[in-house]
Amino acid sequence: MIRQAIEKDIPVISDLLLQVCLVHHQGRPDLFNVGRKYSEEELKNLLTDESRPILVAVDENDKVLGYCFCIYQRHIDHAVMTDIKTLYIDDLCVDESLRGRHIGKELYEAACRLARENGCYNLTLNVWSCNRSALRFYEAQGLVPQKIGMEVIL
Repeated sequence: MIRQAIEKDIPVISDLLLQVCLVHHQGRPDLFNVGRKYSEEELKNLLTDESRPILVAVDENDKVLGYCFCIYQRHIDHAVMTDIKTLYIDDLCVDESLRGRHIGKELYEAACRLARENGCYNLTLNVWSCNRSALRFYEAQGLVPQKIGMEVIL
């Protein structure tokens, strides 16, 4: 089942945030420290922010199996960008011990439904190129590159 995150979910969400950070740290230790993207206090605040919905996948005992952090975005009165409403997936994670059970697909599809229900034009996300499994997952969901970030290390 997919539902909105609530305060009691914070400890498991926090553990999952660490799992994501470790994947990024292993792929790019030059860019990522080991830690959590959000503190528990920041998570409490995010839970009340309607512009940043957090979806969770839960089992029959209401235990969190994964999450999807989303952000509504718009470019109002922008000189170049059109004024469309976008749902941006800021972070999607399924507990590493549960991967391969289509929980991520369910979270992604729930985010797509949320976007459609709220009049979004598109759904976007960023994925680090060092995270090959995430790239394959998103490609399997039908996502295609919108833009590409590039770098040279000096």
